[in-house]
Amino acid sequence: MYFIGNATTLIRCHGFTLLTDPNFLHSGQRAYLGWGLSTRRRTDPAMEIDQLPPVDAVVLSHMHGDHWDRVARHGLDRRLPIFTTPHAAGRLRRQGFGNAIGLRPWDDRVMLRDGRGLKITALPARHAPGPAERLLPPVMGSMLEFGGEDGRVDMRVHVSGDTLLDERLNAIPRRFPDIDLAIVHLGGTKLLGTLLVTMDGMQGAHWVELIGAAHNVPVHFDDYEAFSSGLDDFRRHVNRLGLEDRVHYVARGETYHLAGGRAGRESR
Repeated sequence: MYFIGNATTLIRCHGFTLLTDPNFLHSGQRAYLGWGLSTRRRTDPAMEIDQLPPVDAVVLSHMHGDHWDRVARHGLDRRLPIFTTPHAAGRLRRQGFGNAIGLRPWDDRVMLRDGRGLKITALPARHAPGPAERLLPPVMGSMLEFGGEDGRVDMRVHVSGDTLLDERLNAIPRRFPDIDLAIVHLGGTKLLGTLLVTMDGMQGAHWVELIGAAHNVPVHFDDYEAFSSGLDDFRRHVNRLGLEDRVHYVARGETYHLAGGRAGRESR
């Protein structure tokens, strides 16, 4: 997993290369969130969009300007498969991305190549509390299962998406009890300075505890002015829960390598 910045990563496994939540704005530029809201970027991405390696697909958690920006819209190949919510897929198709695929929670799609397979499953997520959820675009988490054409799973990677800790997430570890790597979106994002719409450090630590992944990497924690909860907040709560051996901190421009896998497990 190569960390580009915000929630943008490159995930490479079994010959597949996936790009998550493409956001290539630079420091000082604004990401637009709808309803006249925006937030200014504090950092630069570790890689420019024209430096990307060949990408097989994009996994997009939702349609917000810090996850799908104007750089991605103009710079990515419009033939790329993009796995996302039905709401975002409709907007992407109107932008000319004809292979945008909308997935509802628990829907899945499979990609096959040279005897290897990748299964992408959309997972539940909640981007705002109570009725405010209707004001934000629908969001999904995702499970990426790399293995064989026969359904064997060698590596299972979970991406949280922009979500709050919510009871609808409880089904994830029940359906997927063996997760190798989990990528958790943090930041304690606040809209209008008060409405919390992504996990802060405390929620993120409890998310790590809930999901039960063997390895966890935090992202989406300091790139925008709307973020109110930095990495130190998350680290403090992780240590308080005794989970520090499960969490790995990766800086922008660094790669986290996870070797191995458990052949023989069946895809759900």
